[in-house]
Amino acid sequence: MAAANGMKIATTSQAYLEGSHVKQTKSLIAELCRQFYNLGWVSGTGGSITVKVHDDSVCKSDQLIVMSPSGVQKERMVEDDMYVLSPSGSILFSPLPKPYPHKPPKCSDCAPLFMKMTHVLVIFQAYDRRNAGAVIHSHGMESCLVTMIDPLAREFRVTHMEMIKGIQGHGYYDELVVPIIENTAHERELTESLAAAIEAYPKTTAVLVRNHGIYIWGDSWVSAKTQAECYHYLFDAAIKLHQLGLDWSTPSHGPIQNSKGVLGRRTTNTSPKAGKLTLSNEAGTTPRCVVLDIEGTTTPISFVTDVLFPYARNNVRMHLEETYDTGVVGAVPIPSDDAGKEEVIASLVANVEGMIKADRKITSLKQLQVYIYSSGSRLAQRLLFGYTNYGDLRKYLCGFFDTSVGNKKEAKSLEVTISLRPGNGPLPDNHGFTTVKSFTEIPF
Repeated sequence: MAAANGMKIATTSQAYLEGSHVKQTKSLIAELCRQFYNLGWVSGTGGSITVKVHDDSVCKSDQLIVMSPSGVQKERMVEDDMYVLSPSGSILFSPLPKPYPHKPPKCSDCAPLFMKMTHVLVIFQAYDRRNAGAVIHSHGMESCLVTMIDPLAREFRVTHMEMIKGIQGHGYYDELVVPIIENTAHERELTESLAAAIEAYPKTTAVLVRNHGIYIWGDSWVSAKTQAECYHYLFDAAIKLHQLGLDWSTPSHGPIQNSKGVLGRRTTNTSPKAGKLTLSNEAGTTPRCVVLDIEGTTTPISFVTDVLFPYARNNVRMHLEETYDTGVVGAVPIPSDDAGKEEVIASLVANVEGMIKADRKITSLKQLQVYIYSSGSRLAQRLLFGYTNYGDLRKYLCGFFDTSVGNKKEAKSLEVTISLRPGNGPLPDNHGFTTVKSFTEIPF
C-alpha cells in the first residue's frame, strides 16, 4: 500500500500490476534492451535493466520495480517477459515460460545488487540525497577492457574530457573517479563489495567490476541511460588514448612518460591505498612527483584568517537569508521553532562568528567551511585553484587528494620539504626538514 493525498493506493493489487504505469515501464525496458543490444552492452543474454515504476501518486520509496530477466535474448524481449518486484525485492509478477528452445524465465542474479544499491542510496543518502530510479548493468566491451589495463588498480580516473559533463555532479575540469571491485563467480556474491564501494565513493554513480562490466544508476531511467552512454564513451576514449601512448588521467592527455621522460608502460603502485595508475620504466623505477599542501605552501598560513574567515563572516548572513526557507534535513532550528526569522539568523551569525574567533576545531564548523572554502575536500581544492588572481590554475595540477586516502602525517608517507613564503610563521630551531623558496629548488 502507498499513501497519496491522504488515500491508500494498492500498488501490489492485480489491477495495479496490470495497469498503465507498470505496462509502460515494461515496454520501456524492452525498448532499452533492444537499444543496448545494438550497442553491445547486453549481448549473449548478459546485462540487465531495472526501472522504478514512475507514478506521481506513489512515494518514490514505495514505487514498484520492473526488471529484465536473466539468460534471455535481450533484443527479443517483450512486456510479458519482465519481472515486477516490490520495493523490498519480493517478486510480485513472474513471466510465463516459453516453449523450447527458450530457457525458463529466471530473476536476474543482479536482483540482490539492484536492491542493495537502491537500499544504500535511499537509506544512507551520503551526499545530495540521491535516490536511484533506474539501474543499468552493462557488459559493454569498453567497461570490461578498461579494468584490465591495470589489473591492480582500484579506480578509474579521467579528467578534462567533454563527456564528463554528462555524469551527475561533474564538470569538464573535474576528475571523474569510478571505483573498481573484483569479479566473482556469481553476481549475487558482489552485493557486499558493491555496497561498500557505493558508501566509500558517495559522489559516484557507477561501479566497475573487473573483467565483467559496470553498474550505473540515476534518479530516473533518462539519467541512468545518459550517464551510461557517457561512461562508455569515456572508457572507449581511455582505451584508445592508451593505445596511442597518451595518458587519459592528466589534464593535458600528453604522452605516457617514465622517469627518463620517454614513452613507457603503465604499471601499478602496489601500496594498499593505491588506486590510481602510476608510471614506470622498464627497470621498474617510479618517477618522482610533487605533492603540495595548500595551507603554508600554495597559499600562506595567514590566508585562512585573513581571507577565508572574513569571507565567512561577511557572507553567512546573506547565505542564511537566501536559503532560510529551503530547509535542511536533520537540521535543528536555532533557537526554536517559535522564534522569528531575524532572531534565528542573528543567533546563527553570532554563533558562527564566535566559533571563527575562537578557531574551534569542531565538525560543524568544518562542515560550514566546506560549503564556503574548505581546505579539506577535493571539491573545495578545485574551487580554490579554479578561481585565483592568476586565473584557473587547475590545468597545472594532475589530481586532487584528501585524507580519505590516508593520514598525511604518517611518517613514511612522504618525503617532506617545507616552503618558505610570506605569511607563514617562523620555523622552530632544528626542525630537520629541507626548505625551499621556489618549487624549482625541489630536488629530483
